[in-house]
Amino acid sequence: MHQISRELPEYWCTFTPYYGNFDYRVVRRLGLLEFTIGGHRLRGRCLTYLKEHGLEVDLDGGSNEYDLIFHCSDLVWPNNITGKNVVLVQEGMTDPESLLFPLVKRVAFLPRWMAGTSATGLSHKYAKFCVASPGYADLFTRRGVNPAKIVVTGIPNFDNCRRYLESDFPHRNYVLCCTSDVRELYGHEDRRGLIEQALSIARGRKLIFKLHPNEELSRAVDELARWAPSALVFTNGSAEGMVAHCDELIVRYSSLAYVGLALGKRVHSLNFDVRELERLLPVQNGRSAKLIAEVGRRLLGDLHDEDRPVSRRARGGSRPARGGEALVA
Repeated sequence: MHQISRELPEYWCTFTPYYGNFDYRVVRRLGLLEFTIGGHRLRGRCLTYLKEHGLEVDLDGGSNEYDLIFHCSDLVWPNNITGKNVVLVQEGMTDPESLLFPLVKRVAFLPRWMAGTSATGLSHKYAKFCVASPGYADLFTRRGVNPAKIVVTGIPNFDNCRRYLESDFPHRNYVLCCTSDVRELYGHEDRRGLIEQALSIARGRKLIFKLHPNEELSRAVDELARWAPSALVFTNGSAEGMVAHCDELIVRYSSLAYVGLALGKRVHSLNFDVRELERLLPVQNGRSAKLIAEVGRRLLGDLHDEDRPVSRRARGGSRPARGGEALVA
């Protein structure tokens, strides 16, 4: 979202962590969202990032009326953006369709988050939906998204994977296994089985585990010490940089598979068909943020000039004479 805002210099852009309505805030206060982007921990990390980069914050988008809104997931839809010019931007890999997916798709009042990210796009409340690739455009259309709202732009966090080849990660010639936080999201995972599969694929070669940042790290480290004591374990650092220098990549529920495929690595995906992932691979155009910004501009161009608010101030001073206000959520 920050990258998209950089492509809109004529607009006054403000930012907010992911948010919802009253019910969402209650669930967050109860601590039930801590392993999602809506929890206190990741919300705090987002605010820290915004502060470090000097970006203006309008918490929960409550202080202004906006011409344009960029939203990263419609599984939760805040009431204060309904009826606005909203560009939905695909965030990353989506879940397989769960048993609840058909029910959520048919019963409008059920919360979409019940079906996980497989229900992305099914709110139909946005004006345009920017997606990662033609393969994803087909996938979302099959799941029920209006194809007239889909625009294939690529997504900024996956459109230039070659940049990770510049990583200074010191290891080479290894097998990398990137774990997931599925257990923290109340799903089932056979972690011992995953470790044994990784050992089998490595066949005595150097094996590195990169733990998911949302995991209960002490538990995961103890498990690896017990079942793969010779493996190297990293709890932080750039996973993409580690992927860039590995020989083979093992993933489970991880969009890092796309980084590996884009860089020509041999990828073992333990939950998805690799051929399907190749079809879904985000386009490597290096200019997704620019293309998404242009989608927003076209939406604003559809407004009548007399309906467009006059810009009055901007980040760090007065707002530009042209353009308007954008909320990046």
